[in-house]
Amino acid sequence: MTTSRRLADRKIAKFQKNVTKRGSVPEKTAKKGDNYPVGPILLGFFIFVVVGSSLFQIIRTAMSGGMA
Repeated sequence: MTTSRRLADRKIAKFQKNVTKRGSVPEKTAKKGDNYPVGPILLGFFIFVVVGSSLFQIIRTAMSGGMA
């Protein structure tokens, strides 16, 4: 067996070993779903702005007779 063939076989064996380990992440390093990227106060403010602006638009459209 030549040196390059042995080297290739070693690389193939290492790759095959990694293939069987994929997806098995330890529990400690896996991310938990408890942390949200946006806080509850900021989320509430965003909902307040969106709902308030939509209500304001509905009222403005109703005051103008529906044709704007």
